Parts: sequence; structure tokens; C-alpha cells
Amino acid sequence: MVSTSVPETRGESQNQSRRRSATEIERGNADVSDHEMSGIRVGVLALQGDFAAHALALEAAGVGEVVEVRRPRQLDGLAGLVMPGGESTTLLRLLALERMDDAIREFHARGGHLFGTCAGLILLAKEVEAPSQASLGLLDVTVQRNGFGRQRESFVDQSKLEWPGRPAESTEVVFIRAPRILRVGPGVDVLVRWKDEPVLVQQGRILGATFHPELSSGVPIHRLWAGGLAAVSL
Repeated sequence: MVSTSVPETRGESQNQSRRRSATEIERGNADVSDHEMSGIRVGVLALQGDFAAHALALEAAGVGEVVEVRRPRQLDGLAGLVMPGGESTTLLRLLALERMDDAIREFHARGGHLFGTCAGLILLAKEVEAPSQASLGLLDVTVQRNGFGRQRESFVDQSKLEWPGRPAESTEVVFIRAPRILRVGPGVDVLVRWKDEPVLVQQGRILGATFHPELSSGVPIHRLWAGGLAAVSL
């Protein structure tokens, strides 16, 4: 039976928490069998945005069951939740209608993993600028909406992925109306930089990307993230 939570250790220091989180991620870098991957259930927030592309990416990564999440009860039994790109103010309004904002906070508090991309990162951020707006405040970064420009300024490039416990490797980064990370908190690790700017960050059980990894061939970041969930759930 697959465990769907990673309990927090009460009273641990920030450094202990970061070391434990890094260890959890590194476990996902070992070879995870198809059987182990097929045993996990992962949700995709399906209120608005490119949730279908994320579902396909997770299936390609070998995840056993991908659930489209629209209501709080659908978070039950999930190892992780992907929060996709879209329009962040629209997503905030839709989250509030079903009280999904509180449900996602509670899901994370009881051990759930979160992966936000583009607008999903904006929702997770502690602070949002240009303009200022509400957010879940779970990831200690400050982001600027549309910091990389509007739709016509979208682009694709290559960068270096430095996933914990693995050799650095090249990875594709697809920027579409992407936010910019202006500040990274002391408990946040940078896994990918583009021209020295952080574009993929990790804090404990939260992964956040300014770009769209679901659009890259081979979906390597989804594979690594899902592999980490499978390893932690053993």
C-alpha cells in the first residue's frame, strides 16, 4: 500500500528540515521501478490552464493514476498535486469558490507534495508583485507576474538542471508569459538558473518553476519529481 504523506518532525531546526527534504528528493533519483511508479496517485489542479498537458506529462513519467482535482475531497489519497499555468487571478477566484485554497494548505501541512508551474508558482509564492495580489504563501519567494514579457515574447532555451544527488545536466526551458523570481528565501534551493536567474526552486515538499516543463520532450522534471514521490512512498 502506497503511503500518501510524509510526516513533519516536530521541533526540528530549519537546517534539519532542509537536509531531510533534500534526502527525500535524492531518494527519487535512484532507479524507481515501473511497479513503484504505478503505485502512486498524483493530482493535477484542473480549474483552468494547461492541466491536460501536465496530466499527459505525468502519465509519460509512469505515474500510475493521475487525478483531475477540482474539489477538496479529491485531494484525499494523493501523494502530490501539480498546480499548472493559466491566469493566476482567475485561478485565485476559482480556488476561493470551492475553498480549495485552504484545502491545498491543509494538504501540504499533512505531508502532501506540491509542484507549481508558471501561474501555479505565483499561487504558491509568499509575495507577488506587478501588481501585488493574494497567494497561498507557502513558498518563500517573491515573484513578478509576466516578468519575462507577454505572449509575443515567449521563447525556448536550454539551461542546466542541478537536481540534488544527480550530475548537472542540460534541460529545455519553455517560457510563456512567465513570472520572474525576484527574491529567494534562505530555505529555498535553486535547481535551475537561466542567465543566472532562478527559474526552478525547491523548498521542502514544494517545487516551483517559472517555465513550462510539461512542454519539454521527455518531461525530465516531471520524471524526477514523480520518482521522488514514489521513493518517499515506499
